[in-house]
Amino acid sequence: MVNRVLAVSLLAGLLAGLLVAALQHVTTTPLILKAETYEAALRAAGPTHAAFTGEARVILAHGAAEAGHGEHAEWKPQDGIQRTLFTSAVTIATAIGFAALLLAGMIAANDVIDERRALIWAACGFVAFGLVPATGLAPELPGSASAELAQRQLWWIVTALVTAGGLFVFLRFDAPWLKALAVLAILAPHIVGAPHPAAPESKVPAEIAAHFAALSLAIQAALWLATGFAVGVIWPWLSRRAVAAQ
Repeated sequence: MVNRVLAVSLLAGLLAGLLVAALQHVTTTPLILKAETYEAALRAAGPTHAAFTGEARVILAHGAAEAGHGEHAEWKPQDGIQRTLFTSAVTIATAIGFAALLLAGMIAANDVIDERRALIWAACGFVAFGLVPATGLAPELPGSASAELAQRQLWWIVTALVTAGGLFVFLRFDAPWLKALAVLAILAPHIVGAPHPAAPESKVPAEIAAHFAALSLAIQAALWLATGFAVGVIWPWLSRRAVAAQ
């Protein structure tokens, strides 16, 4: 079982990651390159307001892969082949993590792993770890003003975990009071409010920032769904091969 989980996670993550990395290369990456010109201007005006945002942030939607504030220059891959390879590697690694998370959840819930159910779990994963947290902390481009990294990470992690748990309870249990409690739990982080800078100044034009936020969420949705579909196809295939080999 463990070997099959690892094999499916690697294969599904590789396939989905490569597909979405190619999509990302022609959608969000050009916007990041364009926004970095505004980030340079922001740093020149005041280094304490600068924030480097890497390619991983496109997929994780400002989760743990966000770069922090600081006066020292942050390392980043050189434009061209190095940047493309780095971005693709991060995307594939993220997809592998998504696949492992989907398999762990489906196995723990004793669900049959097929294409339809894996896609449903993947859609819920996107809602919990992408869409709902983004309503409080939208994906940001380099040069965008933002609150302290630790505050943003804490709010994002709590929101994602509470949303995932709330969705599971709401979809799996029939008791009305449990469904109401699940909805309340999902809303709680947004009632508290996400951390935002006191002065939300940004050198990035609003049109570019909005375009990036929409595209990055679409990319993350594509990654979740592609990974879920790959998991739903590869798991039964490997299971049949394992039975045939016995």
